[in-house]
Amino acid sequence: MRTFFGATALAAALSFAAAAQAQFLIIGNDEKLAFKDGKPVLSLPGNDTVTIVDISDGTKPRIVANLPVQNSIIGPPTNLAITPDNKLALVASSIDVVKDGDNLKNVPDNKVYVIDLTASPPAVIATVQTGKQPSGMAINRAGNLALVTNRADNSVSVLSISGKTVTVANTVAVAPADAPSQQVSAVAITPDGKRALVAKTGANKAALLDIDGTTVTYKGYDMLTGLFPYNVQITSDGKLGLVSNNGATGVADGQIDTVGVIDLTLDPPREVDQIAVGDGPEGMAVSPTGEYAISLLTNGSGGSVPDKAFFRQDHAIAALLKSDGKTVRKVGQTEVGTLSEGIAFSPDGRYVYVANLGEQELVYLSARRRQARCRGDGAQIARPSQYAVMHESQRRCTASAAATPSSRAIGSTAVR
Repeated sequence: MRTFFGATALAAALSFAAAAQAQFLIIGNDEKLAFKDGKPVLSLPGNDTVTIVDISDGTKPRIVANLPVQNSIIGPPTNLAITPDNKLALVASSIDVVKDGDNLKNVPDNKVYVIDLTASPPAVIATVQTGKQPSGMAINRAGNLALVTNRADNSVSVLSISGKTVTVANTVAVAPADAPSQQVSAVAITPDGKRALVAKTGANKAALLDIDGTTVTYKGYDMLTGLFPYNVQITSDGKLGLVSNNGATGVADGQIDTVGVIDLTLDPPREVDQIAVGDGPEGMAVSPTGEYAISLLTNGSGGSVPDKAFFRQDHAIAALLKSDGKTVRKVGQTEVGTLSEGIAFSPDGRYVYVANLGEQELVYLSARRRQARCRGDGAQIARPSQYAVMHESQRRCTASAAATPSSRAIGSTAVR
């Protein structure tokens, strides 16, 4: 199946709701940035949109609405989130584009848009101002707290969520006032809602936050994680943190990169292992039903890499990680599209959605127990776009068996 969208960037968030309710992917279309032979090409703002897709039937995604909402592809694929009750979506606008004489330049933005998913059609109902360049976002399982990392501010904004009202409760500094930029780029909240991990990309560290209601505290404890930690997720049992160590300022470079493993059961938590996964890990998703995670590698594919670079490849890679207690290992991989960044599991763990930027499509992988070969029973959701991000919400569900991504998506049906 193939559903056509109409913009130049893709961002998505995945949330769970009761069977009678919709389950959504939120797709942010950034029209301000493109690439040509590895170089950015900027356009003035005004054309960005957000597309809301109903995935209640995981194999037949359905567009619900397209909304004019400014957003950004710059940063890790973690700048959207949906509340666990599937009533609100939060979309961060990380970067704006302004005139600089005869040229254009990127400048930090400071806005988070609140979308009411229960309205018909869904609509933007509020705008919240955060710190500079809101990039990473996470919502706790209770659905009453969101954390937003401000990449150009060395801070984390704490958002209180009450019904359809979202307000800034506090801003937490995660570095001294006179410190250089540590590029706090991504955040993940533990399932019990009591702690969070923050990726400090420019410092090669992850910070630990304590959470008590809407009181969020940084006590100065950081963990060295690896080179350029760009994304962070926490396993569904809350025992391990996984950090995508990108290695090369957000782009592939032909070198091997790692996923760092943080043991959250230790006091204090600390990194205990690093898993070699490949070149350019950026997107990451953790299974809501078991011990699997997927690290999505850009792998030198797509327009952000020069055409003649020695590490240019014709596909990205989804690397399958399996945890056994506190041991994490890479157990397989599959080729996907090009410059793939966005990835999320469906709430029941049956499907894995991957955004293939170069092919301008969203595809799903079928997650089937104890099967590692391509079955050819997936679907493609294609769009004329180049860049994508995706984020999984904190809401989990229960399943009787772990799900293993196993099959590539094929087949297509035009919707537009």
